[in-house]
Amino acid sequence: MSVDTLAAPRRPKTKSLWRWQVTRRLLSGVLVLWAAVTLSFISVYLAPGDIVSLLMGEQVHTAAIEAAIRAEWGLDQPLYLQYLHYLWRLLHGDFGRSYLLNSDVSTLVLSQLWPTLKLTGLALAISLIFAVVMAVSTAHRRWGQRIAGSVELVLASTPSFWLGIVLLFVFSFTLRWFPVAGDRSFSSLVLPALSLGISQGAVVAQVLRRGLEDALDQPFVLTLRAWGLGNTTIRLRHALRHAALPAITLTGWLIGGLLSGAVITEQVFGRPGLGKITVDAVLGKDLPVVLAVAIFSALVYVVLSTLVDILYLFIDPRLRDNSAEENA
Repeated sequence: MSVDTLAAPRRPKTKSLWRWQVTRRLLSGVLVLWAAVTLSFISVYLAPGDIVSLLMGEQVHTAAIEAAIRAEWGLDQPLYLQYLHYLWRLLHGDFGRSYLLNSDVSTLVLSQLWPTLKLTGLALAISLIFAVVMAVSTAHRRWGQRIAGSVELVLASTPSFWLGIVLLFVFSFTLRWFPVAGDRSFSSLVLPALSLGISQGAVVAQVLRRGLEDALDQPFVLTLRAWGLGNTTIRLRHALRHAALPAITLTGWLIGGLLSGAVITEQVFGRPGLGKITVDAVLGKDLPVVLAVAIFSALVYVVLSTLVDILYLFIDPRLRDNSAEENA
């Protein structure tokens, strides 16, 4: 064995470490989802009153329905077996039955999931586009910062449902550019997504602008300007990438805010979706539907948050390099 071979440092298996980081984030997401499911199970047993009555809601109590609920939940078995049976049913997509609506809960929720995903997806895109435009156009520009900061403060402090009512009054009732309610076309999605996304994007814009200003003060910006690159190119292609991580950190909060805000926004705009069936289930005390919506919302949140965590590794290679050095 040569001296050079002995002196050469061991290079970490970066690819294997990257795979381990992705696997660890996926396992964390599964753990969070399991915790949400467990809390939903515990909440049923901690709620005051008889479990059968809670699950039956405002449905007329009959011996046949009570027997069906006891068999479905295994209420005649020990608690740990009821819990394992509950997990087994959820793993197979069985969320029980709504005795109030006389319908399978999984079918009911899935039929309303797509309208909500469309709304939150477009609202998320609007939030990010709004944040990028505001931050890039006003960073290190004195008057731009003041005007943008005031606008963002107002938007961030405005409830999405109130903004939705204003948008309806202006663009639907007065100008008649967009439909008032429903989900018949893309135009019916614009105003709900705007009311839901802009206020969230205002918060992200404030964080992104601060990160962008810090990035523009770095030495590499002087080098890029010496190479003859324009200010817009430097901001969009180079500084924005360095400033993105703090804003992406807020994306998990942003997703949660969009999901919770969609419940009220769908009611304001008369849209179908999880918001409508959630409100109806709460008013009708339809507990199986409420639990299913909570678990589905947790699933969407966990999936999107996990994707954001994995996106970190692509945006900033230093995260992979640091992990490789620690494990070298």
